[in-house]
Amino acid sequence: MDFITQLPLSNSFDSILAIVDRFSKMAVFIPTMSSINSLDLAHLFIKNIFSKHGLPSSIVSDRGSLFVSSFWTNLCQKLKISRDLSTAYHPETDGQTKRVNQILEQYLWKYVNYHKDDWNTWLPLAEFAYNSSDHSSTKQSLFFTVYGRDPHFDSAHITQDTPSGKLSKKIHSVQQDVKRELEVVINKFRRYADKSRASPPVFNPGDMVWLSSMNIKSTRPTKKLSKRWLGPFPILKKVSTHDYHLKLPPQWESIHPVFHISLLEPVTRENLVSIVGN
Repeated sequence: MDFITQLPLSNSFDSILAIVDRFSKMAVFIPTMSSINSLDLAHLFIKNIFSKHGLPSSIVSDRGSLFVSSFWTNLCQKLKISRDLSTAYHPETDGQTKRVNQILEQYLWKYVNYHKDDWNTWLPLAEFAYNSSDHSSTKQSLFFTVYGRDPHFDSAHITQDTPSGKLSKKIHSVQQDVKRELEVVINKFRRYADKSRASPPVFNPGDMVWLSSMNIKSTRPTKKLSKRWLGPFPILKKVSTHDYHLKLPPQWESIHPVFHISLLEPVTRENLVSIVGN
């Protein structure tokens, strides 16, 4: 259980509560506000988890104020839910959960960047696309692991000559985009694992970084004519384990300034010459 915060405001929401089942890896993505309290968290849990799946035997989370509050602590005790809280030197007590959370965070962050302030509208599609994707080890979808069957979704015979048909095609298109993005994310973390389980780089305030142009709209007619990297820009602060707040130029005020680490590259003497030269 974890929060993805500081997202662009979408239908009054600015955060996502991501809950991942440790066994099946099935995920639930819940839009919420960063201002919620422990009682609000309990209501979200009851509405989105308990009502559909019952009570879990344990919950893995960080030591955020909501998860260590007296209300949440007492609630878990009364419901006989074991809480596995991370420590300062061991961020996750479960290595599998850590890897899934990293994949989810990067995938979701790229997704909401792409859709800007309408991410809340498309969040259910993101959840469906993730849960209907095949897991790398089982070679079957997370949906199949939980329910014993794959979900039905066939848009092959849908026409676009009606508003409903156009929406259905749009849903299918977005689902395919999300699945492709998820494959990219998983492959990227596999490369991290291949490098002696190396962790992504850590940036500090003041560090200069390049920003990938993949999610930045260009006025040029094609992406092929645009630079792959923009900047460099200084880091203002670290928002979460994998997200950083950049100082962007004033003319970019419409762009949300928090980016996932996968979109950043440290400035070095070597790439300063090669990137500027290109």
